[in-house]
Parts: sequence; structure tokens; C-alpha cells
Amino acid sequence: MGKIIAIANQKGGVGKTTTSINLAASLGVLEKRVLLIDADPQANATSGLGIDVETVEVGTYQLLEHSISALQVIVKTDSPNLDIIPSHIDLVAIEIELVDKENREYMLKQALAEIKEKYDYILIDCAPSLGLLTLNALTAADSVLIPIQCEYFALEGLGKLLNTIKSVQKIHNKELDIEGLLLTMYDSRLRLSNQVVDEVKKHFSGMVFKTIIQRNVRLSEAPSYGESIITYDADSKGANNYLSLAEEIISKNK
Repeated sequence: MGKIIAIANQKGGVGKTTTSINLAASLGVLEKRVLLIDADPQANATSGLGIDVETVEVGTYQLLEHSISALQVIVKTDSPNLDIIPSHIDLVAIEIELVDKENREYMLKQALAEIKEKYDYILIDCAPSLGLLTLNALTAADSVLIPIQCEYFALEGLGKLLNTIKSVQKIHNKELDIEGLLLTMYDSRLRLSNQVVDEVKKHFSGMVFKTIIQRNVRLSEAPSYGESIITYDADSKGANNYLSLAEEIISKNK
């Protein structure tokens, strides 16, 4: 039975898409069958895995509309064991279109029911907002992974996200769990980075992943080549960090 993990934080620039792409690729390399769903209209996860967004004709938009089945929108990537449901700028319109629909928060959950068995992990790269798209992802997910960057405003907005998760648990998805908080963009030379790590661990001790994603130039270069860090530079610090995160998630879900 596949586990669905939403990667969410309404703050932009915290490493959601970087985590979605590289965690998905790392799980694939570790011989898990993985599907990545790009649920962000910016479509960065799609282009970050080498797919030309302009050529995407069907993807997350049609999946949420229920105009096409999940099996028809899955695209194979060059990364081992990794498939993707791509996104396109059209996805912006879905929030307005779903507003009047009955069960609008459950559209993604219903669409994924037929393919959940095909994969070990389904990761959803959420948009940087708490709108209907993210709500659909949280309703469909078994758990949520929250990236937090090791910077000054790290904890700002986290309370809001946790409240949203609580209300989703109460109303739409009682089973929703927090997979963990992932510290990203860590620079060991900066006192601030270390303070943020201490602060997050102090407030959320049991929820924080042991793995910390360090700042790494190769990690920020990889998407411009349409590759995950695993394909782009398997020996880099970024690749090691994400492989270690994948191992942590696998052992946690045994």
C-alpha cells in the first residue's frame, strides 16, 4: 500500500520543491516505486525533472478536474523508479473552478485511489499557500513533511500551518499524521543557523528529522539542468543529505 506524503509550507523559498524532487529521486534509487505529484502552478518540480512545461498537455489540473484518470497523466522520468504527474501554469485556475464543486477538498484523494497500490511512496509538492490545492493534498495524504529553512523567520507561519493541519485532521482527514519537520538550507558557519536548529528542536523535539539539509551549491544548480541532485552529482553533500533523509523515512515506515 503506497504512502502519500504531502510536502507543505505556505512560506515560499523554504526548499519544498528541492525536497520533493530529491527525496523522490533518492527513494527511487533505494529501489522504492515513487510517484511525484506537482501540485504547484509554478511547475518547478516538473521542469526540475527535465520535463518541458510548455509541452505538458495533461497533468495535475485534469486530475483534479476528474476529466482524465490518474493512469493517463503519469509520465516516466529519467530517474530510476520515479514517475511524475506534471503541472502547468493552468493549474492556477483550479482553485476557482473547484469552489462550487461538491466534495471539492476530496478531488485529489478520489483521483489517487486507483493508483495508490502501484507505488511505495507518492509525494505531493504543494504550492506555497494554504488554498484549495494544498487542502486537497492534505486531505489525500497520509502524512505531511514540513521543510523549515534555518533562517531568521523560520518559525514564522509554522503555527498557522500546524493549525491548518489540525483543522484538516478534524474535518477532512482524521488519519493525517506529521511525517516530520525537515531543517533545510543549514550553514554550520552561521550562528543563526545553529540557533534555529536549537529552537526548532526545543519546541518540536520528537517531530524533527535527524537529517539536516545543508546549503549546497550543487543542490541549487541541479534543477537548471532538469536533474535531481542524485543524477547531477551523486557525491555531493546535497545528494548524501537527501539519501540519508530517504533512509530515515523508509526505516520510520517499516
